[in-house]
Amino acid sequence: MLRRFHCEITIANNGKEAVDLFLEGNKFDIVLCDNDMPIMTGPKAVEKICAMGENDVKIIGLLANNNVQEVFMTAGVDVFVPKPLKIDVLGAMIQEVINKKNNSIV
Repeated sequence: MLRRFHCEITIANNGKEAVDLFLEGNKFDIVLCDNDMPIMTGPKAVEKICAMGENDVKIIGLLANNNVQEVFMTAGVDVFVPKPLKIDVLGAMIQEVINKKNNSIV
């Protein structure tokens, strides 16, 4: 889906890899984070990323089960999206980030 929006994509196969990408100094505009990731859960990865002071990244929590919404919220996720993710919802979020970046450049 992200390729439809001409996004540059970096894949982390688990929460620890996601955190490690930030520790290596990588910067991202959007992070899509599932709750059920191996090695380190999505909420734990979000908590660690936020603790690093990464405030310019929009973190989207992907939820198959609304019961974990509170855990994601406490961790610092910006918005929740139910799975399966719909293309129009993803497109609107990507456009929001693009608009924010364009406004901050001016």
